[in-house]
Amino acid sequence: MKIIDGIPVYGEVDMSAFAQIKNAEETGAARLALMGDHHVGYGVPIGGVVAYHEFVSPSGVGYDIACGNKAVLTDARAENVRQKIRVIMDDVQRIISFGVGRVNNEEVDHELFDDPLWEANSVMKSLKEKARAQLGTVGSGNHYVNIMVDELDRVWVGVHFGSRGLGHGIASYYIDQAKRIGNDRHFITWLHERSDVGQEYIACMELAGRYAYAGRDWVCARVAKILGAKIHDEIHNHHNFAWREEHSGESYWVVRKGATPAFPGQRGFVGATMAEPSVILEGIDSENSRTSLYSTVHGAGRVMSRTKAKGNKKKGIEGMVRPDAMENWVRKANVELRGGDLDEAPPCYKRLDEVLTHHEGTVRVVHTLTPVGVAMAGRDVFDPYKD
Repeated sequence: MKIIDGIPVYGEVDMSAFAQIKNAEETGAARLALMGDHHVGYGVPIGGVVAYHEFVSPSGVGYDIACGNKAVLTDARAENVRQKIRVIMDDVQRIISFGVGRVNNEEVDHELFDDPLWEANSVMKSLKEKARAQLGTVGSGNHYVNIMVDELDRVWVGVHFGSRGLGHGIASYYIDQAKRIGNDRHFITWLHERSDVGQEYIACMELAGRYAYAGRDWVCARVAKILGAKIHDEIHNHHNFAWREEHSGESYWVVRKGATPAFPGQRGFVGATMAEPSVILEGIDSENSRTSLYSTVHGAGRVMSRTKAKGNKKKGIEGMVRPDAMENWVRKANVELRGGDLDEAPPCYKRLDEVLTHHEGTVRVVHTLTPVGVAMAGRDVFDPYKD
């Protein structure tokens, strides 16, 4: 870890991302940090941690409120899963909904739709039916369903997605509300926690968090059912969210945008690419951990933009990633892939094991999860709700 202008920074420094996190000082941020998978984002960089005493930042949390990861340990036999992986992944792709604006193939209801907050204002009223229809859908971009095997030959299911159109709608509305009152600088918006609009946003954000948890719970349970397996353990984390936390005797709203909470003993599931192992991490108490507000990576970290990876057919720009190169990565890893676009190919990302070396002493790897089956949205799918 390096300290640059008073900000703890992990990994190879992306100066454009650093400039973004530095800008947050002008919005009232009291503490800042950059994780090892950081890269440029909208306003606040991905991998950025921004802590306020009395403000919460809708743009800091981002458009995919409560995007996160869940991993569950099942009692499925690895040998059986490997033998049947093609059929299993066909079922995953058929049953779980991927892609833009998709609704669930199976009706899903949940007690969170009884919350009176859905009737509190016009934006929540307008989003309720979309949210109900999209509960348990995965979306596109870097969102996925993985079937993985750990070093003990145990089978895990891992998922990565967030609050879908609900989060996008909430973020859009409250970012606009912050701009209307002048709380907007460098594409970063903020609201006071005691203002009416700030309290509204916090309540809506927390509801979106419950919604994202419910969606990931449903997908993991449904995939376990496809495997004919029971769930014996689970690890579940948001990485686009704001939490009220105590650090060094002071209270903050800690906004983690593409960063995973990693308090001492807290476990987190962090995904890699479609062809490389993911990990279960556990937070460690250390001076560096405290300095970075007990935060860690949420993935490997992008090194190539989606446009650079895929190119632009309309403009005649060729992409940097060729289909055969992506297929070669997947084939060598012996992964049964469904969907997945060129902008999600392994060359678009850093290597997770290398990124984690920069966080040594703040987290430890508990389990390494090797993918055997991966499902994502197919190519040429645009999704405004992706991370």
